[in-house]
Amino acid sequence: MQVLSVTPEIFPLIKTGGLADVTGALPIALGPKGVAIRTLVPGYPVVMAAFAKKKAVYQYPLLQGGKASIHAVKIGDLDLFVLDAPHLFGRQGGPYGTASGADWPDNWRRFAALSQAGGDIAGGAISGYQPDIVHAHDWQSAMTLAYMRYGKAVGVPSLITVHNLAFQGQFGAGIFGELGLPAVAMQLDGVEYYGGVGYLKAGLQAAWAITTVSPTYAQEIRSPEFGMGLDGLINMRATDLHGIVNGIDVDIWNPETDKHLVANYSADTLAARAKNRKAVEERFGLEADGSPIVCVVSRLTWQKGMDILAAVVDGIVAAGARLAILGSGDAGLEGTLLAAAARHRGRVGVVVGYDEGLSHTMQGGCDAIVIPSRFEPCGLTQLYGLRYGCVPVVARTGGLADTIIDANEAALTAGVATGFQFAPNNGGAMLHAIQRLVEVHARPAVWASIQRQGMKADVSWDKSAEKYVELYRLLLSKRAA
Repeated sequence: MQVLSVTPEIFPLIKTGGLADVTGALPIALGPKGVAIRTLVPGYPVVMAAFAKKKAVYQYPLLQGGKASIHAVKIGDLDLFVLDAPHLFGRQGGPYGTASGADWPDNWRRFAALSQAGGDIAGGAISGYQPDIVHAHDWQSAMTLAYMRYGKAVGVPSLITVHNLAFQGQFGAGIFGELGLPAVAMQLDGVEYYGGVGYLKAGLQAAWAITTVSPTYAQEIRSPEFGMGLDGLINMRATDLHGIVNGIDVDIWNPETDKHLVANYSADTLAARAKNRKAVEERFGLEADGSPIVCVVSRLTWQKGMDILAAVVDGIVAAGARLAILGSGDAGLEGTLLAAAARHRGRVGVVVGYDEGLSHTMQGGCDAIVIPSRFEPCGLTQLYGLRYGCVPVVARTGGLADTIIDANEAALTAGVATGFQFAPNNGGAMLHAIQRLVEVHARPAVWASIQRQGMKADVSWDKSAEKYVELYRLLLSKRAA
């Protein structure tokens, strides 16, 4: 089975969040199951630098304002189509904006070009390659399905995975004339959205199937609270909606072999985590004592609930826990957390920014990781926490609710608890969960049981990949019918 995946990010080449982890891991997980995924990605400078031989398999004399070409390359275990369009992607900065964080004003054009290329490939533009299915990811590639619907690939099965419904790609109606779509597409059942053009909305409308990255999130987005204005359309497509929880790359995230750790360990050698714990204490300037270290590895944003956390830092310290925070984002939140670290020297440490190696060390040395997201389509950091014996403390939402078993008395008695859930998502409930954590941490045998139970959890891609295979087969059967 040949699947064309279209995505703005893919690990390890270009990553801003969990989307890249998924699009990078899924092809590797599906390969042994008889699914060959070829991924179309933009030719950002870092992507173009990753391969030497540049031989185009397709050329555009003009694509959204300039010359462009598609290269077929293999980088590591990934089979890629790279869209080389220097006028759109050959820029310094992030994939979506400048180094200072401002969005590129022509993002509508950049990702229309990516989607147009995806639609062309789906329609047979590249000699010798015809995908059986097209799989788009998030708003940046969602328009691929619109180009398929109104072009040569109308009969090719398609699906879109929503990694975060909050990001929708909404633009003014004035861009429509430059998208290269027929006039009929600018209608309610096409790409029109509240008088403008909605990229994600267009993909949700055109896709044969819709997936989200956890079953709970699939149900949450059908409500006005989480539907972000699209709940009506999503409810209309409810029979085509599927929730498939993400996995993680268990080779990269493996405490027994992880080179980022000071000391490797397993569920049978948890005492070795002490050396990683010491490294965390030194890096964050924390006092060395027996109290639990609760960490945060996150974007410092409203969605991630970091304002809720910031409001109860004093309470967390009073409860007897230490806090290690790694992240960046909202400048006000950064300042508030840095002030808390100054107020609680030795009990709270903050590193502003992101450091992949440090994030691994924190999972390997901290006792718990708190994730108070207001909404979380899946979440990966709690899966890393399970894998590393860094007990997750999570808001009861989305994939967090699906992947963590709360350490209530029944679960503790049965020996199945893997973390702590809290609801509603407010400071009081979070603080109560931290207090529960501190109490259980004082019972070493029970705490080790929670760690080991989490480390036993299957957080690999295997089960989830099987569900994607089943969905792909379902779509192919619809095509045959």
